[in-house]
Amino acid sequence: MLPACQGYGLGVLPWSPLHGGLLGGILRKQAEHGRRAAGRAAEALPQLREQVEAYEQFCADLGEEPARVALAWLLHQPAVTAPIVGPRTLGQLDGALGALHVQLDGAALARLDTIFPGPGGAAPEAYAW
Repeated sequence: MLPACQGYGLGVLPWSPLHGGLLGGILRKQAEHGRRAAGRAAEALPQLREQVEAYEQFCADLGEEPARVALAWLLHQPAVTAPIVGPRTLGQLDGALGALHVQLDGAALARLDTIFPGPGGAAPEAYAW
């Protein structure tokens, strides 16, 4: 949707940009702490598990926390005005602010597009319903 919004000159304020924790390192947290997915993340994980595994490996290769990478990616999107984060703890807020220091070069952004591809084609037409 972001390329279509950019194509039409619209700004985006993404709410819950970590998809209820899905992009916050959910698989690692499950493995290390026995934490279960809940809510939106639990609903989406079965269909997106392969992509989430690839994403978490990509983040590990970068040496960055998945939540920081997700927010940093949003900050690289011209249509995004600001992501709306909802930290419950000071640690989560500090983690979100850490996204400001994550550097994603062209190769990293291309890799993320490979992990989470759009519909293909030029925006906004390819992104129309």
